[in-house]
Amino acid sequence: MLNLVQEEGGGGVIEEVVEIKRLELEAVKMNNHTGHKAGGGSKSGKGKLTNGDAVVVTNGFTHSNGLIPQAAGSSLANGYSYQNGHTPTALTNGHSSGLYNGSGSKSTHNGYMDRIACPDMGIYCFDVLYSNLHNTEPPKNPNFTNEAFPLFVTWKIGKDHRLRGCMGTFNALNLHSGLREYSITSAFKDSRFPPITRDEFSKLYVSVSILRHFEEAGDYLDWQVGIHGIRIEFLNERGCKRTATYLPEVAPEQGWNQTQTIDSLLRKGGFKGHVTPDVRASIKLTRYQSEKVSVGYQDFISYWQSSRGPF
Repeated sequence: MLNLVQEEGGGGVIEEVVEIKRLELEAVKMNNHTGHKAGGGSKSGKGKLTNGDAVVVTNGFTHSNGLIPQAAGSSLANGYSYQNGHTPTALTNGHSSGLYNGSGSKSTHNGYMDRIACPDMGIYCFDVLYSNLHNTEPPKNPNFTNEAFPLFVTWKIGKDHRLRGCMGTFNALNLHSGLREYSITSAFKDSRFPPITRDEFSKLYVSVSILRHFEEAGDYLDWQVGIHGIRIEFLNERGCKRTATYLPEVAPEQGWNQTQTIDSLLRKGGFKGHVTPDVRASIKLTRYQSEKVSVGYQDFISYWQSSRGPF
């Protein structure tokens, strides 16, 4: 069953591509301070999600939030569906004819692998979407790494980068098949939007985010704004388990500190009671990091012309 991932616009805030070296340094500082071990992928979370907004869990692992276009207070059942918010993303600075030939490095440094996300991933998403819209042969498997990671794909449109669809997953998927799946599901199956059309294709931008370095936090403050995304588990006022997540860029974009972020995430997750220190202290928090790369239609055209001739 498909698991939905969605986000809403953030009013023109620019998302920065996370630099893995800075993340490694910050993570090492955090690890030295808290005693947590670096590295490791997510072993939990069975749903597909969108970046930047809340994910609510019911019936164990069913995810959704108030952004889902359904009856107020309703929840999904056993579908692991996530819906979250987006903000406009920064574009990459163009690409060379070497696109589709690059790959993320597999070397390690301080226990963490070097950067995985690369512009080729966004070009591949465009290629997959084009073949689907025009009923042509799907693209061949790309040359970037096919390792497995949690991921999500975000489509935006126009000069103001309005959200057009986003889906993703906490499950670790092989990148070739995972990006192929989510480039299509985010374009056609985001329930908040009609499917993307051929006429819109030339106005699109795509972002690929790779989620990495999942670590169980010591408490609800054991993470850093701008460095970590957070996923929380808590019990609502009825004693039902809920889960919600924010990606790393959300808190700094909104100007939130740690406590404000936690309180907002509780609300997004459906908590309607009074948020007390005891409520915050009861939260189980997992922190993670993400890598993001964004490309636009013109980048895809440049790739096409350099590798296949006139578009």
